[in-house]
Amino acid sequence: MAAPPMSTSKEEIIIGIDLGTTNSLVGVVESGFPIILADENGDRIQPSAVAFRPGEDPVVGKPALRARELAPESTITSVKRFMGRSFSQLTAEDHEDGSFSLQATESDQIGIQIDPTTQATVSPELVSSEILKHLKQIAENALEQEVNRAVVTVPAYFNNSQREATKRAAEMAGLVVERILNEPTAAALAYGLDKLDENQVIAVYDFGGGTFDLSVLQLKEGIFEVVATAGDTRLGGDDIDSAIAQWAADQWNLGELNPEESSRLLSEARKAKEALSEAEATDLRLPFFRDGESYEIEITRDSFHRLLLPLIERTRLICQRAFAEAENKGVPTVQHLILVGGSTRIPLVREKLKEWFGLEPNLSQHPDEAVGLGAAIQAGMLCGRVRSVILVDVTPLSLGIETFGGLMNVIIPRNSTIPAKAGELFTNAVAQQDAMAIRVLQGEREMAKDNWLLGEISVPFTPGPKGSARVGVQFAINENGILEVLARDTETGEDHLLAIENSAVDVDDEEVEKMIGESIDYAFEDMNERVWTEARFKSEELLPAVSDALQQVGDTLPEEDREAIEAAAEAVRKLLESPEKDAQALKEANRMLDQQTETLAALVIEAAFGDLS
Repeated sequence: MAAPPMSTSKEEIIIGIDLGTTNSLVGVVESGFPIILADENGDRIQPSAVAFRPGEDPVVGKPALRARELAPESTITSVKRFMGRSFSQLTAEDHEDGSFSLQATESDQIGIQIDPTTQATVSPELVSSEILKHLKQIAENALEQEVNRAVVTVPAYFNNSQREATKRAAEMAGLVVERILNEPTAAALAYGLDKLDENQVIAVYDFGGGTFDLSVLQLKEGIFEVVATAGDTRLGGDDIDSAIAQWAADQWNLGELNPEESSRLLSEARKAKEALSEAEATDLRLPFFRDGESYEIEITRDSFHRLLLPLIERTRLICQRAFAEAENKGVPTVQHLILVGGSTRIPLVREKLKEWFGLEPNLSQHPDEAVGLGAAIQAGMLCGRVRSVILVDVTPLSLGIETFGGLMNVIIPRNSTIPAKAGELFTNAVAQQDAMAIRVLQGEREMAKDNWLLGEISVPFTPGPKGSARVGVQFAINENGILEVLARDTETGEDHLLAIENSAVDVDDEEVEKMIGESIDYAFEDMNERVWTEARFKSEELLPAVSDALQQVGDTLPEEDREAIEAAAEAVRKLLESPEKDAQALKEANRMLDQQTETLAALVIEAAFGDLS
């Protein structure tokens, strides 16, 4: 798994920022690779949430979401919806959003109340600047140098006032904005669609946490032009969460909810939404929710789809409007449909898009990270860190390397045109590891052992803690079919090169068919093995963390809560020790342990707040 890079060069660089409604990210081109930078906890995706505390600095990201459990009225989320707007432009729905209240300033600007007692307010730009400061700090920590320049993305439909407000927020955070980049253009860059033949027409379906928009882009002479856009600034994953929460509240006859109850219910609804993307049913649980009473109900995927379908149908009308606008401008038919935003992970969304528009959605990029990667690529272009790559014609099988746990990590997918070049950044999985074995593989199976080994190189580095080493791995196939694998220790800049002549491309057709056939025949077993391995990693992270938390604040838990946590942890341990390797069961056990420790996590945070005060 990639980790934040450690830059050895101290030249002034430009970072790319996706300032999102629900989540934000920061990326950079490092050692030739566009990557999303992670914080000290290894998290690349940062919630766009800011919690204000009297007499203390604001907290941003996941700590802010945890603080919302204790003080929802002073925790600001989805502030992007208010950027560049006046108070008189707000609708009744705007005032209903969130647990915070909005007030008008003397100049008709929006003031967001952060302290009900003093009625102190802040501007949307100031809230956004705190998020941008947090992202800037992540970049500086990862790169070990000061960062002052950035590319920042905005929705294509943002007007000049909204763009200027975004720029002001960045300047308040100490950043010079080198370019304001449209989000669909950033996504297209991340998907590599700038490498397509000229005169391509691309649709970007961006269904995020707080907003939805559909943009049609035309590639002309290497430049993307947004030719049509349509959207809804009040349609996103948050609305899906609200629909589930309202359904559960109706089932339980809860009536009116206070801010704390609403926050807890929405959090549980969000977990149910994510679980139902894979499971046929899941439970919503609210222990000790009201007057000591606990609530629990099962929601099935069918029920979820009934709640979801009206929201997805709203996106269909928006898409048709944008397509019609593009057609009226004489733009050819859309040829590529790319998906952006976490809500596009929902299988029903993908199914309906294919049904409605007859286009196979492009799923090759992480939907949450595509815009951030595109911003990083644009930033890399501006500071000369990105070299142009020309793609021509095809690799018969996927090429990749073996990663920790024996998994196949694909670098260049099957049927990629050649010449081709791609890379990723990797880190050491074990503390005090002094070298990384780069085993070059070819094939379509999930596990490394089932693919063909083409060659191997070893990259030595200074031993250190887990995640301290950064090795960039780049695959490049030239027009003659020669695969060159470059492995670079980003701290020393030392390169290690392996050349594999023709074996990466010149593969017997019968062998290709056999490999593809086996990947289909063993798809279920392979995927189960991969899911098991990934779930095992999760378990091995969860169990020590839960144990430490119990030692820290476990004595303050009700006895039945502690017993439930210990039982959930024991269930995970038993499944880890089981010879049957039931991947789905372990994954579900991890989820249950996560769920059972919610109160424990809140107590840890409360204790941390207490230590600070």
